[in-house]
Amino acid sequence: MNRSLPIAAQVDLRRQPVEDVLERVEEALRVRLDREALVLKRRSLGGRTERGTWVRIERRGFERIGPQGWNGTEAAAVLQGVAMPEWYRGVAWREPGEPVMWRADELELLASASVAEGALVLEDPGLPDAWWAALNASLDALADQQTPRIATPDTVTITQEQVTRTLGEVFPGVTDTRIERWAPAHADLTWANVMGPEFSIVDWEDWGMAPRGLDAATLWGHALAVPALADRVRQERRADLEGRDGKLMSLFFLSKIVGPHAHEEDPLLAPARKEAERLVAELQP
Repeated sequence: MNRSLPIAAQVDLRRQPVEDVLERVEEALRVRLDREALVLKRRSLGGRTERGTWVRIERRGFERIGPQGWNGTEAAAVLQGVAMPEWYRGVAWREPGEPVMWRADELELLASASVAEGALVLEDPGLPDAWWAALNASLDALADQQTPRIATPDTVTITQEQVTRTLGEVFPGVTDTRIERWAPAHADLTWANVMGPEFSIVDWEDWGMAPRGLDAATLWGHALAVPALADRVRQERRADLEGRDGKLMSLFFLSKIVGPHAHEEDPLLAPARKEAERLVAELQP
């Protein structure tokens, strides 16, 4: 985060009037959005258009937009071998008088829905083997790409210093936090951002270079409440998760669950604590 920039006021788009934004997007992209089927999230919203496409709109403060800009969805359009919706066009503008940018992207409308409405899953979605094969093909293809972009998970640029600081605060027993391999990553690979039963990955605004294993660890971590599903992720992405970088990224994810803001009612907490104990032990010299 660039702390020299003014901090934008926090807004929850689920509770904020957005009609003016929708009208501006419709005029700029020359589409009409289905008001009855909008998907509202805290900082983004999306909806179908009358021409059978999907429009995603996001609000982001200046402090969350780094030097590489904020066109991740557009930049991802050049990726090869990755299952994702086709990107058609986009528009961005500044909110008058505020340190805030808006961006809207028009994309291919996918046949399948998100595997889960939220980031995590509480029941096994019963995904077919073809889904897992497509996941593997896409993540392997993504890792082979080249990009100058740096991933921004949770809208924060990931760095070695951030990884070291985070792990040091939550898992002080892990003394060697050096990342050996960086590769392109989606950086927000939750169950809400993968589609099924026909596999695809959506929401590419934060992709870029990241420690190897970030995506696999994120998907695995959000499956911990369903042990069989978490085990399947580990099995399918073992090349990403079984190495030291993968174990560090698994702990990096778990730090958000078991760290100082742990919530006792979180369904991920108990399995996360168990997995963190295992990983810390495995990383001991």
